Amino acid sequence: MPLSLPAQASIDVYEFQTPEQETTYQELTATLRCPKCQNNNIADSNAELAKDMRQKVYEMLKQGKSKQDIIDYMIARYGNFVTYNPPVMPSTLILWLGPLCFLLIGASVLVYRSRRGVQPDAVDEQDSARLDALLKEIGQEEDSRSTQAADGENKVKK
Repeated sequence: MPLSLPAQASIDVYEFQTPEQETTYQELTATLRCPKCQNNNIADSNAELAKDMRQKVYEMLKQGKSKQDIIDYMIARYGNFVTYNPPVMPSTLILWLGPLCFLLIGASVLVYRSRRGVQPDAVDEQDSARLDALLKEIGQEEDSRSTQAADGENKVKK
């Protein structure tokens, strides 16, 4: 037997006194971030907290509060997290300067590595003496082979 549950959906219906109030409401709900949901504004969120925030925005608009007053109230109540553009403060300085610091560090590393270039590995005296000995040994082997080959040809001619 299939289990069915009634779907509960609700749509917030608000009546505004002027079209400008409605436009301001839509702008505010689109620009305020839901503290409970990640990367959702309060207009798109279905969380209870977002519903409460939408209701508060509506009430404050009906009271004649300005857009900035409502934003200030939301920041005072929920912190800078509710805005997508946090103000420049000592606590948010890393957000504003962090990308610039990473860019400067990356450019510095690239410049340093490109100027350093590729340097050949240094060969110490012991390795150099060993290489010379090996080259002499190879040269002597080739000389002995060539003399043996010459002797063999001479024997064939005789």
